Amino acid sequence: MNPLNFISRWKRQNYHSERQSDNNNIKSFYDNPLTLDENYSIFSVERFNTDSYLSSAWVNIAINILTRNLARADYVLECGGEELKKGSLYDLFHRPNKNLSRFDLWKETAAWWHLEGEAFWWFGPDYAGGLPKEFYILNPRRLQNEFAGVGGGYDTFITRRQRWFYQCGHEQIPIFSDELIHFKDWNPWNPLRGVNPLISLGLELDQDYYANKANSSLLKHNAIPQGLLKTDQTLRPEEADALERRWESKYGQVKAGRKIAVLGKGTSFEALSFNPETIKLFELKRWNLYTILAKFGIPPRVANISDKSTALSGKDTKEQHSAFWQYTLIPILRQFEQILESQFFIRFGLKENGRFDLWDIPELQENEDAQSKRDIAEINAGIKTINDVLRERGKETKPWGDVWHKPRNLSTAEEGNNK
Repeated sequence: MNPLNFISRWKRQNYHSERQSDNNNIKSFYDNPLTLDENYSIFSVERFNTDSYLSSAWVNIAINILTRNLARADYVLECGGEELKKGSLYDLFHRPNKNLSRFDLWKETAAWWHLEGEAFWWFGPDYAGGLPKEFYILNPRRLQNEFAGVGGGYDTFITRRQRWFYQCGHEQIPIFSDELIHFKDWNPWNPLRGVNPLISLGLELDQDYYANKANSSLLKHNAIPQGLLKTDQTLRPEEADALERRWESKYGQVKAGRKIAVLGKGTSFEALSFNPETIKLFELKRWNLYTILAKFGIPPRVANISDKSTALSGKDTKEQHSAFWQYTLIPILRQFEQILESQFFIRFGLKENGRFDLWDIPELQENEDAQSKRDIAEINAGIKTINDVLRERGKETKPWGDVWHKPRNLSTAEEGNNK
């Protein structure tokens, strides 16, 4: 059930009179939901309104890979360097609402981020100020800003308390900006909104869609090659139709694929084999696949794709999975951290902060033996203490672990001079 259906009658009535005066302006924005820039391409706006997650298999696969991996990173809360294990803030992030787990919180946030370039956390229908007690994920496609596309634009937005309107059935439900956390990627056309990351791939996605349709058409005729029935006789329209029906009934089905064709006097069959243009469809789909993966920053092996001409070794696969985290997922997680720091922790004047703990991500782990040897060397050199290493590994510290003990085979400069 949509959480906005729980908004109280009082809250809606409180907004009602104020909302009526803006109805015409708001409606004009729904006609062009992406831009404040009058020169922005209508072609691109149309691309923005298509749902590639539904129509493109590889967009769907890529977003699922991103969301399930991003949600693997554990978001931890800290205060004074110590991890929080209880309290209202801990409860908020570990059970955002009664129907949403902390795993789903980040998975859905990441999904909308990669689908629409933005995500919204709403503080719930009972929020009246102060630290929120719940988080709900809203559908960005149903949210519109009152200043977008309206006179005054962004200048007006930064000087007034901002309202959003959520399309719920035939009703537009108002939500103030201080009831939301807005995760958004940079948008050169509209500073109020994020931008669909696939908007620049409109042509590639169209090509992939029509290539799929063409390939499906070929497969539907796999009982026999598509071809022409030729005759040197003059046929009346009804005779031509009867000949076509007779041919299709006997030889046009898969079960009849191996039957012998017996043609009438003066009639011949000419098969139409695949031409170079048809073969190009497969190359086009391959190109578009790599373009989509590159846009989302997914190495081919992470998507279980390997080039037959260059078989991947285990080392290559491990390196691609590691690169996926280092250059794609971690930058996104750091951006999420910064958004929450400014829009949540600083906004509410909290001493606590949050971060993603990546210690338990296998793709980021070095060989255990090599890591242990490096830790021992740094402890012996006095670069780290035993507790420093234990904290990095997410383990309990030792009461004596903050004191450095000089190895017996190591001497100081003063000791060396005395010798």
